[in-house]
Amino acid sequence: MSVTMCQTLGFVVSSLGFAGIIASTGMDMWSTQDLYDNPVTAVFLYQGLWRSCVRQSSGFTECRPYFTILGLPAMLQACRALMIVGIVLGAIGLLISIFALKCIRIGSMDDPAKAKITLTSGIMFIVAGLCAIIGVSVFANMLVTNFWMTTANMYTGGAMISVAVLDFRYTFGSALFVGWVAGGLTLIGGVMMCVACRGLMPEETTQAPKLHAAGHSEGAEHAAAAGGELGAISISRGSIHELGQYP
Repeated sequence: MSVTMCQTLGFVVSSLGFAGIIASTGMDMWSTQDLYDNPVTAVFLYQGLWRSCVRQSSGFTECRPYFTILGLPAMLQACRALMIVGIVLGAIGLLISIFALKCIRIGSMDDPAKAKITLTSGIMFIVAGLCAIIGVSVFANMLVTNFWMTTANMYTGGAMISVAVLDFRYTFGSALFVGWVAGGLTLIGGVMMCVACRGLMPEETTQAPKLHAAGHSEGAEHAAAAGGELGAISISRGSIHELGQYP
């Protein structure tokens, strides 16, 4: 795979992942009501990072934002922060990666400068993908914990008979899967950008062996020249010695 293709493909994959992170953050279905025990219900509940919604059997949907910040669970606020950090880093990486594309020539920007920008954008994409994956995973872990705690509360009692309670169980929503896929795409795209960075500067990897070989050849030439001079001097000295024996 050529450097240009690897860089362009990494840019496209990272862009798709970044768009998925934004979509996942804004979606309302991070957690949906579990309908295993009650598949037929008059209302259907689902929640997101920013609001909770109720959909009635008639098709009418009503959503209510979270009007409090301090009253929200700490895990939910952590997920919000991670997703926002991922979006910010992804946006910065996307903007600067446009100037680093090898197929786009901007001014007198040379390949070493583009290599540095490509590496920077790749690192930002990797961190953005990790933030999205961690944020979604933290929310999923919170859902699993609450699910089993609610299940245990529903079936407590001496005869292990189900007790009617007003608490609902929530399971994974579609936004979690979108976030996982988007974070993975952003991470893969960032890795491809970092790999393409190494190919943007081929002179640094090939110039050193050439200089090393040139140094060896020059050293051999100097040694050969010095050896020839010493041989000539020894021959001349031998000739002078022979001439001295015959007056």
